[in-house]
Amino acid sequence: MKDIYQTIAEKRPSMSKSHLKVANYILDNRSTVPFFTVGKLAELTGVSDATVFRFATTLGFSGYNELQQYLQDSMHTQLTAQERMKMSNEIYHTEDEKGVYEIFQDDIANIQSSFEKLDLASFKKSVQLMLDARKIYIVANRSTRSLGLFMHHYLHLIMEDAELIRTADEAAEKFLKASEKDLVIGLSFSRYSKKTIDIFSFAKEKGIKTIAITDNSFSPLLPGTEAALTVSTQMPSFIDSYTAPLSLINALINYIGRAKEEKLTGRLDQLEKTWEKFDTFYK
Repeated sequence: MKDIYQTIAEKRPSMSKSHLKVANYILDNRSTVPFFTVGKLAELTGVSDATVFRFATTLGFSGYNELQQYLQDSMHTQLTAQERMKMSNEIYHTEDEKGVYEIFQDDIANIQSSFEKLDLASFKKSVQLMLDARKIYIVANRSTRSLGLFMHHYLHLIMEDAELIRTADEAAEKFLKASEKDLVIGLSFSRYSKKTIDIFSFAKEKGIKTIAITDNSFSPLLPGTEAALTVSTQMPSFIDSYTAPLSLINALINYIGRAKEEKLTGRLDQLEKTWEKFDTFYK
């Protein structure tokens, strides 16, 4: 497809009034619209969510998610944290409690969008790769490390042999004896962490199987990976929305837990005795 903005501009003369509102807003706000959920774009243009969806399909896309991917890919630069902070102040009603509900709504929209575009075949393949792996390495940096820590905590609980990679030097040492029997799970979202991309690429060069958890089909994590899972993280703010990635990780962990239920039951029983011995939890 030619430049997405050129396509929108060329089709404006034949658009309906409601579609024209969406088109004009996109063309006038190229640096911010790629971060909007369908609900946010609908609100700011004064149309319904369904109108935004139909606008996308009129352009030849399967829906708003695909249109948004092209809008993001067309951005020549990614917004800095300061620019996104300014955008957040302009969009959210921060002067009253309405802004709080708007943030919740955008989180909900990201989960809904991720649910609708979930590739179930890739999800099942990811689960099988995790079950078959001799050892699982998780690569996540900067704010995404919070997701990596959560994932590592529960995978280590279930499978024991799971590690969170923190540095490139550590990856070089850990991957020294790794092979196609092992698995690396990479988590990164726009703006992508160069460290994560470098470590993930190194794993592929070593012949280690990989799973990418990222935000769209243009992600630098995707080329050459065995399985890819994409979720929506967009929010017109200086922070990303990690509710959808967390939901996806929850689903993966639950599937792994059910597959290993018999072994996990015994392990949890032993852990409960250990937690009791060391007075781990508040009573």
